[in-house]
Amino acid sequence: MQEPGCDMEQNRTATESLSLLRAGLRAPIPTQPGDDELVVAAQRHDNRAFEALMRRYNRRLFRVTRSILRDEAAAEDAVQECYVRAFTHLHQYQPGSFGAWLTRLAINEALMLRRRTRRTTLSLDDIATESVVADYLTTPDTSHATGARQLLEQAIDALPQQFRTVFILRVVEQLSTAETAACLDINQATVKTRLHRAQVRLREDIARRLRRERLTLFEFGGSRCDRIVAAVLARLRSASTAAALELLL
Repeated sequence: MQEPGCDMEQNRTATESLSLLRAGLRAPIPTQPGDDELVVAAQRHDNRAFEALMRRYNRRLFRVTRSILRDEAAAEDAVQECYVRAFTHLHQYQPGSFGAWLTRLAINEALMLRRRTRRTTLSLDDIATESVVADYLTTPDTSHATGARQLLEQAIDALPQQFRTVFILRVVEQLSTAETAACLDINQATVKTRLHRAQVRLREDIARRLRRERLTLFEFGGSRCDRIVAAVLARLRSASTAAALELLL
């Protein structure tokens, strides 16, 4: 539902644009607010800015935490914890690269969650990557796209965590080497080395197919995005989260 006055504002903007066109001038192109602009608004307790930042980074944080935890539910928990920690400590953020700052928080939350759970599960690191790749390469071309995607995800899960996280950020999320280095707090040479080793393990054909399907790997659907946003906002409003409540009030 649109807010009151929204139609009036749109009509006013359209009228101004039409006037500019008649005068031979180009109408201004609307732009999305930058991260630091949204952070400033969030520091002023603007819930819409909170939500905009979460929706902007939900997919990246989900993918990077899942690369560490290899469990979707656990990854969601880590992302929520990351947001609560971030939004209650926004005063500690120094303007520059909010995405990198937020990603480092998410990685730390995932690592802490992994240490806390200490569940006894079959580690995919024990599965030979070569066998996963071989199975994929021998799959008939008529196999369903879903099955191929699952094989790709299994091959990525089989990578050592350090290689897997770099691969997710560089290839799946398509961050630059510099952005990945900033997110992981390592140098760019290390990023390049880990990415190369990850690609060698996955082999050339898997890497090629992965780049083609990167947007659908570890899919982050709208319902998951809405669920994380709603859960974080609810927690920030909760009386049990004293710091968050003070921030929102």
